[in-house]
Amino acid sequence: MTEARNSQKVHWEAGTYDESMSFVSRFGEDIVQWLNPQKGERIVDFGCGTGDLAARIATKGAEVLGVDISPEMVERARTKYPLLSFQCSDGLAWKPENQSYDAVFSNAALHWMKDAEAAVISMTRAIRSGGRLVAELGGHRNVDTIISAVKETLITYGREDAFVMPWYFPKVGEYASLLEKYGMEVKSAELFDRPTPLEDGEQGMKGWLEMFGTSMFPRTGHSMTDEWIQETVERLKETALYDQGKWTADYRRLRIFAVKK
Repeated sequence: MTEARNSQKVHWEAGTYDESMSFVSRFGEDIVQWLNPQKGERIVDFGCGTGDLAARIATKGAEVLGVDISPEMVERARTKYPLLSFQCSDGLAWKPENQSYDAVFSNAALHWMKDAEAAVISMTRAIRSGGRLVAELGGHRNVDTIISAVKETLITYGREDAFVMPWYFPKVGEYASLLEKYGMEVKSAELFDRPTPLEDGEQGMKGWLEMFGTSMFPRTGHSMTDEWIQETVERLKETALYDQGKWTADYRRLRIFAVKK
């Protein structure tokens, strides 16, 4: 697996993401309603993944540009939605091409960008005066139970010092202050629990860790990572996240609505 600066994940199994992690886009539909895109608006989907929410925004008549760091995600988005525009770019360094946008939208992407200030700079310089930012990301103490189980697994193997935290899960005030620093007025900010059922039944947590969690483990051979993942799954079976062959992830989400001054 290749990582960008600040441990941002670059390469994804885009097909598996669509098939087994469809809840990401499904939950994001609420944020699209909050965005309330209008016909003729120019909107950036920042961290667009395989393009489902960009397509949903486009159905409202908006002109959408999807931006994502993953070439696999962007390729799949272009295949699925050939009439929409997608750009493969690192959000931490992305710059709009001589234009400003009515809104920047982001779902389940900003917590991968550990240099939060760089991400905010990229987003805010793309928004016109009076334009808006509508975003949801992992919030403070997101997936705490899963992270604790990974740490316990690494302790068992004598590798506790090798744990890597791949995400940025801010508190409300922390992220709101950062947005205000770069000219945004925060109109609404909410941190809330959202227990999230995982797909694929008994294999749900294993699939989640393979898709999202491998960055927490030291870089070794695949067989060692597979062993750590299986050990972590067994630990998590003793928690409230597992019940009769079904898994739930302990998600906590931060939603933000802000307007450019």
